[in-house]
Amino acid sequence: MDDEAPPLTVVRPGEGRAADLGDGLGVAFKLWGADTGGSLAVVEHPFAVGTYVSAHLHTREDEYSIVVEGEIGFRSGDREAVLGPGGYITKPRGEMHAMWNAGDAPARMIEIISPAGFELFFRDVADLAAAGVTDPQEFVALAASYGLEFGEPDWQADVVRRYDLTPPAW
Repeated sequence: MDDEAPPLTVVRPGEGRAADLGDGLGVAFKLWGADTGGSLAVVEHPFAVGTYVSAHLHTREDEYSIVVEGEIGFRSGDREAVLGPGGYITKPRGEMHAMWNAGDAPARMIEIISPAGFELFFRDVADLAAAGVTDPQEFVALAASYGLEFGEPDWQADVVRRYDLTPPAW
């Protein structure tokens, strides 16, 4: 019998690396895949007013979001919802989805990524942004290396117009 306790990761409020991903979206790293044996990762995303995360799909992971501040809109396939604090939503791999700040105040959500690994994409984007990289092709290539695909579904222009959003440069 092993008397050693399993690893315990403690992240207090306000702790964890925080970074700017550009275009009004941030990230705060709470649990890395290394903390969970690869089963999941947890990040927080602050959304400035007008922030839009362009339509994309994940080929390797599912995402589960919990809104903790403000109002965040979600579109996944032909389904759309705007959620306030305490709202939960699933974003399954393989389905085109987008997110945006749907209100007139900053918003924030917790993102659970399963399995872990995609948090490293956010780390790498933050590192590129901090290094002053602005070439959209570098971000697109990075996304592809993590199995992330961007698209322009028919509904995207309507969401951007209805919420007066600014799509990211890449």
